[in-house]
Amino acid sequence: MHKPAPEEAVTSLHDLSATDLIAGYRAKQFSPLEVLDEVIAHVAQWEPHIKALYLYDPDGARAVAKASTDRWQAGEPMGTLDGVPVTIKDNIATKGQPVPLGAASVKHVPAEKDAPPAARLREAGAVIFAKTTMPDYGMLSSGLSSFHPLTRNPWDLSKNPGGSSAGAGAAGAAGYGPLHLGTDIGGSVRLPACWCGLVALKPSLGRIPIDPPYVGRVAGPMTRTVDDAALMMSVLSRPDRRDGMSLPAHEINWKTLEKSPRKMRLGLMLDLDVGQALEKEVRDVVVKAAKTFESAGAVVTEIDGFFTRQMLEGLDNFWRARMWDDLSKLSAEERAKVLPYIYKWGEAGAKLSGVDVIRGFNQTMAIRAAAAKLFCDFDYIISPVSPVVNFAAELPAPLNDPDRPFEHICYTVPWNMSENPALSINGGYDKKGFPIGVQIIGRRFDDIGVLGMGKAFEALRGPQRPWPQPPEK
Repeated sequence: MHKPAPEEAVTSLHDLSATDLIAGYRAKQFSPLEVLDEVIAHVAQWEPHIKALYLYDPDGARAVAKASTDRWQAGEPMGTLDGVPVTIKDNIATKGQPVPLGAASVKHVPAEKDAPPAARLREAGAVIFAKTTMPDYGMLSSGLSSFHPLTRNPWDLSKNPGGSSAGAGAAGAAGYGPLHLGTDIGGSVRLPACWCGLVALKPSLGRIPIDPPYVGRVAGPMTRTVDDAALMMSVLSRPDRRDGMSLPAHEINWKTLEKSPRKMRLGLMLDLDVGQALEKEVRDVVVKAAKTFESAGAVVTEIDGFFTRQMLEGLDNFWRARMWDDLSKLSAEERAKVLPYIYKWGEAGAKLSGVDVIRGFNQTMAIRAAAAKLFCDFDYIISPVSPVVNFAAELPAPLNDPDRPFEHICYTVPWNMSENPALSINGGYDKKGFPIGVQIIGRRFDDIGVLGMGKAFEALRGPQRPWPQPPEK
């Protein structure tokens, strides 16, 4: 278990939010180089234990931070995030660096250019000091990978940080600076945020341009505060023509997060007829969150879930076939390097018929129709993020069964397919002090409203427990 932070500890530079860092730079209280040096020192304490980073480049980052320091001293910052430390997930291309997708089977070919999210962060002056780990092909909610070392959860090193944005979740909880960029196609920013005590937004599909685009695939911010998630969105949501699924350019004031829950119609979605059973400690935290909104004037109604076994198995079949398409192109030597769990799961895709696969894909349309109908009656939905509090670090998934790989994502994956924005935010802790996330879902394109509800919950919830500190030597 991690060492708890002293209740009265002075906030270190590496623990400051991005909004506080920008204010401090502007007031010349400290510099980007000083902040980065604290982050680097903190990484040195944590990284041997959690293994969250890939392509860590402290020297290159120092040069970028020094240039930012010079700009701030001259009163000429280059962008919204000038001098703020940022990590980027392995699968988001950065120019001149390989994109291994967490898999030992993938050839290391340097990317020709930054993918849109990385380009936007760099243009805004962010100090990208490392990539973060992920499991093979992003197909696990785990820190287990055939390429990266095993990533562990800072709250409890015996537990999983979740995935597939595993390193981003661990880095955020450990205090590797304030901003971390992940991706999400079934829960991959929200699940690690849930298990690591963070805020993570899965935006509406197309809100953040991404390359390569795909059905349900988004990039999203992973931070410690809602304000920081909104700050990242103000940068990440800028247009990029490389994404043919991106939304039209739209001016959104990401600073206007004030939103009252009063008279909001909230649906409380607890029990599903599919997936892992909801653990009591998770249920208690989510119910408490709903009651918190209710005490602020919201009208809360408990509702049934719409996600079905047919929907889940359909998505599973479609994704198995998609995975087998990738695996079938590998040589026998390359296939042998794939994580065995992933290979066994994907191999079943070879036995599916074309009709099986198209029926599976068609479940995305059934999910979208059901979600749209639900939002005819409600402004926002409150639900768990994960049905379980946590699971062992060494496991690929909570059930560790490639024949039932997605039983734990039934609260998250529907919103990828329906394209609704969904926020994971810490709602409380289990009896051992492990964080438990709450999910807030809004109508399509209401990303700012979801963040606003998250901001309201932050205020209603009150302060969180201290963040974990590095284990004693």
